[in-house]
Amino acid sequence: MADLSFDEFLKVDIRVGEIIRAEPYPEARKPAIKLWVDFGPEIGVKKSSAQITAHYMPETLVGKQVLAVVNFPPRQIGKFMSEILVLGLPDENGDIVLVGPDGAVPRGGRMH
Repeated sequence: MADLSFDEFLKVDIRVGEIIRAEPYPEARKPAIKLWVDFGPEIGVKKSSAQITAHYMPETLVGKQVLAVVNFPPRQIGKFMSEILVLGLPDENGDIVLVGPDGAVPRGGRMH
């Protein structure tokens, strides 16, 4: 693992957003869910595709706050354009569990 300077870390813009829409993504190579995440007025709503179907159903995600990297370039995931990287951690089986704050915080807040 390479060391990272603090200045390099500051280049990664990790923000909190609220999932406002979630839909199944059956066309994806691996089971995934399409997410629309609202980061507040400064950043707005951004889209992502996440392989989180082991722990989440689309209808249970609306209203959930998550952390995401918002300054990666958009990436085409099949027929869907992913604009952010929603962060998660693997459980004991390697299935992703989303990362978010313990309590409600204002949308768009930057992690530090």
